[in-house]
Amino acid sequence: MDRQVLAANWKMNNGPSAAKAFMETFLPAYKPRSDRTVIIFAPAVSLTAVVSAVAGRQDVTVGAQNIYWAEKGAFTGEISAGMAADAGAQVVLVGHSERRHVFGETDSQCAKKCLAAAKADLRFMLCVGETIQQREAGQTETLVIQQLREGLSQTPNLISADFMIAYEPVWAIGTGLTASAADASAIHSLLRTQLRQMIGTRADEIPILYGGSVNPANASGLLAADDIDGLLVGGASVEASSWLKIAQA
Repeated sequence: MDRQVLAANWKMNNGPSAAKAFMETFLPAYKPRSDRTVIIFAPAVSLTAVVSAVAGRQDVTVGAQNIYWAEKGAFTGEISAGMAADAGAQVVLVGHSERRHVFGETDSQCAKKCLAAAKADLRFMLCVGETIQQREAGQTETLVIQQLREGLSQTPNLISADFMIAYEPVWAIGTGLTASAADASAIHSLLRTQLRQMIGTRADEIPILYGGSVNPANASGLLAADDIDGLLVGGASVEASSWLKIAQA
């Protein structure tokens, strides 16, 4: 992998004013690097503020945290892939653990969202990961393979689709617990093997990120681990000073 991907997921934080202030602090301090790409997954209301802030910065990409699979219609509160793209998003998160476990999103719905993103020429990042109960029951490998295969099952021309994968063990999201670099590497290797079975050698070009209580102290160690192509960061990405340390790790 030539470039690592460092992705900030602000979740329900940083409205337009806070987003503008964040970027005014982060961008001057973060110099473009040839070895990595930065993604900011902003709330929908803050997309245009972040898009405006990063104008001219090819190394920083703006992403949407969620989309609905229909192109338009009576779906109050939702945004379509086309609307996200029109606002300036270039990538979208699909199947984040909070979408799955707080809002009940299913593998089938994730597949519809991946398809919608691909149709709108949005790159998508499909998230997979297990709960602590599933991990203790020895179901991790079976579960993440199922989430991967079902999530990508409806995307046409998968071999040429522009996407990424993020492994985020649910038990490590916002808990302060982090999978060891060795554990994360093992799951990333498993996902890579599955991708090779699905799309051949192009699987080696697909970034697979790790997410789960990433912070400035553990970012470098995780990035150095085998098969980890980047990081998906939640809470530690909300403040510009913390995110800057991770982006520079």
